[in-house]
Amino acid sequence: QLEFVESGGGLVQPGGSLRLSCVGSGFAFSEFSVKWVRQAPGKEPECISVINPRGEVQTRDSVMGRVTISRDNANNTLYLQINNSKPEDTALYYCTRGGNISIAMPPKPGQGTLVTVSS
Repeated sequence: QLEFVESGGGLVQPGGSLRLSCVGSGFAFSEFSVKWVRQAPGKEPECISVINPRGEVQTRDSVMGRVTISRDNANNTLYLQINNSKPEDTALYYCTRGGNISIAMPPKPGQGTLVTVSS
């Protein structure tokens, strides 16, 4: 069964940094594109970055230069480094399988790690 477990969220001050992690299981992680999606309160989900099996990356313009996606295939782990955090980064962050940055499905119940950017 396809499963992702995210961690690393929390409260961060504006301008701060944090790194999110996501461990995938139930599929051949190294053979698939994976991506980070976020859903801010009251808004639709949006995919912010995708990485394919070769390490090639697509990142949404709104976060370009502040977020970096990476993967560790040996440990089935996806990462998202967020720098220079802004209040608009406040959201539930979760990962899914897939290579299309335009597609962002809602999270499954209990999925994701919450990031709050506030002073």
